[in-house]
Amino acid sequence: MVSNALLIIHQTKPEKRDEVKAIWLKYMASAIQDNAGHLAYFYNFDNNNVNSIYAFQVYESEQAAKDFLLHPSYQTYLIESRHLLENDPQIISLTPQWVKVI
Repeated sequence: MVSNALLIIHQTKPEKRDEVKAIWLKYMASAIQDNAGHLAYFYNFDNNNVNSIYAFQVYESEQAAKDFLLHPSYQTYLIESRHLLENDPQIISLTPQWVKVI
């Protein structure tokens, strides 16, 4: 299995999660759909923390993940959502060891 995954954790300011999601939808959904390097992407709300968002994404390679973090849509999303976040998103790089595809 040759792929790379990222888990990006966003901690929003109180009651700002929906606003961050709106910005994500504005810039990210179409960029991800158009990106051949994404094999899977899950944008998730934490059921136990109303101010947390988890973006789990699987890429075809480590380079594809690095490239997308520099994508203009992602950079714009970061700029426009930053004032709604408690801190910078936490980015965790992962190497999948086993995957079941939906």
